[in-house]
Amino acid sequence: MDDTNGTPTPSTAPSRPSHSSLPFREDCWSEDATSTLIEAWGDRYVELNRGNLRQKHWQEVADAVNARHGHVKKARRTDVQCKNRIDTLKKKYKIEKARVSESNGSFISQWPFYARLDSLIGNSLPAKKPSPVPAPALHHRKTPPALPLSSPVPVAPRSATVKRPAPATLPIAVDDSYFRRNFSAFAAAAAAAEDSESSRSRSSTTGSRRRDGDQEGDREGCRELAQAITRFGEIYERLEGARQRQMVELEKQRMQFAKDLEVQRMQLFMDTQLQLEKIKRAKRSNGADSYS
Repeated sequence: MDDTNGTPTPSTAPSRPSHSSLPFREDCWSEDATSTLIEAWGDRYVELNRGNLRQKHWQEVADAVNARHGHVKKARRTDVQCKNRIDTLKKKYKIEKARVSESNGSFISQWPFYARLDSLIGNSLPAKKPSPVPAPALHHRKTPPALPLSSPVPVAPRSATVKRPAPATLPIAVDDSYFRRNFSAFAAAAAAAEDSESSRSRSSTTGSRRRDGDQEGDREGCRELAQAITRFGEIYERLEGARQRQMVELEKQRMQFAKDLEVQRMQLFMDTQLQLEKIKRAKRSNGADSYS
């Protein structure tokens, strides 16, 4: 480090690791993007009377953030990322709020989003119930043994001069550090409950999206099956029509062949009869010539 100006020299200045295997979070939020997110979420939170936002509202919040800061693909945010970021900001606000409350006004939060979140959710946080004051003296006090019923207790006669002693009051010591410890424990428990609630909401959102994706896949599969059956029916109809036409054509050819065969048979029969008739006539004419 340079002693003159207090700045690190180039040889000792920390450099950003350039190894590609190191993890890099793409969901880092800049201060401007976080401010836009709080503004978009706060408007809808107030419109819903400080109720929970639905999925369409979170999508509107994501669209508002992307409209200002989503010019780069890596900087675009989804509705789930916006909801997780708001949950993280709520946890940070609760921690800051606890520090301010414990300091009795002496601590002022330097977090830039504290004032805006305090105006939105400051009055909606559940009030912490104070724990009962411990009374060590009462717990360690021994109960006097009961008097036996067989021996009667003597009762002194009433007198105007005798006064009953006033009941003794037990001093109870109250330590302020006990309240501070309990308050810190309550704040940690509230943060843990918020973590579990946000994880359950994320798991339920993921499960619903997975179920929606499965249902969409089933519907897509049914549509493809119906289209395949329709195409198979059309192909079968075309093949059946071609087969019927081929059978009709073959039947026509068979009938034509049978007709031609019958004609040829009749022609051959007639030619044979004519030849026989000519032979008979020739024999008759030869016999007549021989007799003469």
